Amino acid sequence: MFEKLVEIICNYVEVEPENVRPESRFMEDLGFTSFDFMSMLGELEDAFDVEIDQQEVSDIRTVQEAVDYLTKLAAE
Repeated sequence: MFEKLVEIICNYVEVEPENVRPESRFMEDLGFTSFDFMSMLGELEDAFDVEIDQQEVSDIRTVQEAVDYLTKLAAE
């Protein structure tokens, strides 16, 4: 899940995959804008076949938090 998420992240911001770590913050460390992040959510829904709740993702700050959230959704 982490590797696939990193691959998708790299489609939205100019960062090398090896520089994306679980503790990387989307906005502060990876350079995401709100628009980038929301656009990426749509791709994540397709890639992982999940339904993302906009309210719940507003609390996600780090890559690991996103992985944990997606893992939880995929298990439902």
